[in-house]
Amino acid sequence: MSTKSQSLFQPALVSEAVKQAFVKLDPRIMFRNPVMFTVEIGTVVMLLVTLGLLVKPDAAQGSFGYNFTVFVVLFLTLLFANFAEAIAEARGKAQAESLRKTREETPARVLDANGQESSVSSSQLQKGQIFLVEAGEIIPTDGEIIEGLATIDESAITGESAPVIREAGGDKSSVTGGTKVLSDRIKVVVTTAPGESFLDKMIALVEGASRQKTPNEIALTILLAGFTLVFVLVCVTLAPFAEYSNTPIAISAFIALFVCLIPTTIGGLLSAIGIAGMDRALRANVITKSGKAVETAGDIDVLLLDKTGTITIGNRKATHFWPAPGITEAQMVEAATLASLTDETPEGKSIVELAGETRRSDVAGLRTRLQGAELIKFTAETRSSGVTLADGQRIRKGASDAIRQLAVKANQPFPQETTRRVEAIASNGGTPLVVSQNDQVLGVVELQDIIKPGIQERFERLRNMGIKTVMVTGDNPLTAKFIASTAGVDDFIAEAKPEDKMTYIRREQQQGKLVAMMGDGTNDAPALAQADVGVAMNSGTQAAKEAGNMVDLDNDPTKLIEVVEIGKQLLMTRGTLTTFSIANDVAKYFAIVPALFMVAIPALGALNIMGLKSPQSAILSAVIFNAVIRPNSEKVAKLIREEQP
Repeated sequence: MSTKSQSLFQPALVSEAVKQAFVKLDPRIMFRNPVMFTVEIGTVVMLLVTLGLLVKPDAAQGSFGYNFTVFVVLFLTLLFANFAEAIAEARGKAQAESLRKTREETPARVLDANGQESSVSSSQLQKGQIFLVEAGEIIPTDGEIIEGLATIDESAITGESAPVIREAGGDKSSVTGGTKVLSDRIKVVVTTAPGESFLDKMIALVEGASRQKTPNEIALTILLAGFTLVFVLVCVTLAPFAEYSNTPIAISAFIALFVCLIPTTIGGLLSAIGIAGMDRALRANVITKSGKAVETAGDIDVLLLDKTGTITIGNRKATHFWPAPGITEAQMVEAATLASLTDETPEGKSIVELAGETRRSDVAGLRTRLQGAELIKFTAETRSSGVTLADGQRIRKGASDAIRQLAVKANQPFPQETTRRVEAIASNGGTPLVVSQNDQVLGVVELQDIIKPGIQERFERLRNMGIKTVMVTGDNPLTAKFIASTAGVDDFIAEAKPEDKMTYIRREQQQGKLVAMMGDGTNDAPALAQADVGVAMNSGTQAAKEAGNMVDLDNDPTKLIEVVEIGKQLLMTRGTLTTFSIANDVAKYFAIVPALFMVAIPALGALNIMGLKSPQSAILSAVIFNAVIRPNSEKVAKLIREEQP
């Protein structure tokens, strides 16, 4: 088995699964699986027979050693079945654990009445307390800014890719716990009581989400229940036949025959199919938390994808330089590069990268001009950044209205061509950065959300497979429409909140559709938990990865194509193994029944093709095979799977 396959059985997971295999013996839990619940009843009856509490020990009921052996084998049958289920469950226990960790471990710098600062956990913050947050720090809880203004990255919570400005007063003073301050310093008053913050609501949404059963799962449950009922009738009718033929049949024989005939083997093999599916998904660089999720992927109808980090790369990237009238492109690119050489943001780095790629600027040579220069950092108040060189030249880049104000103060014109270019970039879903030198407008740098390469072709493949693709984003409708059109998705939901995503998923599920969700942000966690298949990007937040039942290590939003194909192969494997299992049950019937009645009806000896000498040997061989096939069923599934195209 490969290294990736081995990782499915990590020691910690196996240890927990062994414990849960015993915990699941609780009848209240076993009752949810009617087939195995009947096996548990038979095991308990066999224990009573072994201890002589149900019937008096005699030759007809078998020896203590024989009865005890049957009991042990039946008990192991239960444990093996529970273990396979527990292995899958051990992977997906704590869907909200990461959200809780964020809430509990984020430090808060609280100010008391005297202005003294102290550090406490965010989970201890009370409504009305005041705390400080500076650039680079995480906001510990929901609140209102009462002093200062700052640029805040809300992408992990809201899905909005562009940073936003929040300031004291007005309708933009609210901040959310879990978001990150990018610039400046703010003083915030806590506005929510413990347990009522945005993160707490997200935790409640994740924990309250439920997954619906697949049609195949429902159909198989009905099939298994039907087989169980049929073989109950078979075993019941044997009692009058035995009495008529004057053939005593021990209770252990009835129990063993019943356990061997009901579809317990199918259940064991289905668990192996799930593990095999997880193994194949892992080869495709997709970590799955249950085989059921892989199987469900074979039947999905709708795929929801988060925009930021899923369809797009995530960080806005410089894609074009647009010089103003009368300004050469080289002059404009040089100024933009000088203003960005010390800018550590992804946007600033992308400007320098674009200038170097186009070879329209000597990046290495320009660095020497920064000696003795004054670096101007971006602030939410000025909405611009740049550099003042040693010779007094002032180079700035920033929002169009901020650069316009600088130009107006210096009695410099703001070209109409530049205004039209700014509007065109914004209408195409981009972000314009205007560059100026000594307050003279030099041009515009266009920033765009870069769509991951080759994604249009893969969406077309999904469409051909009958899967509808829907993009969900916190961006405005104009930007969302442009990105959706460029990426080639079938539909989009703009300005989507976590509740909106869950509402859409539930509406589709109520119509009988299976929904898959792909995302990477904390805001996607509830929807990932609610969806029938939740795939989180490996580059996303820990909360998203915990909420989903799959994690794509390659961050490829169309990786679901491979997962869908694996799911369809699992369905074929299930059909093959179901046929194999039914044949097994029939074979065990012809192994046990002839051995039971051979003495009274010698003609049945012709059916004793295995040459079993006694009813005890027939029963022991059948129940041992019935138990042993479970731990080896993964190998059976693997052999059958490898025969598939």
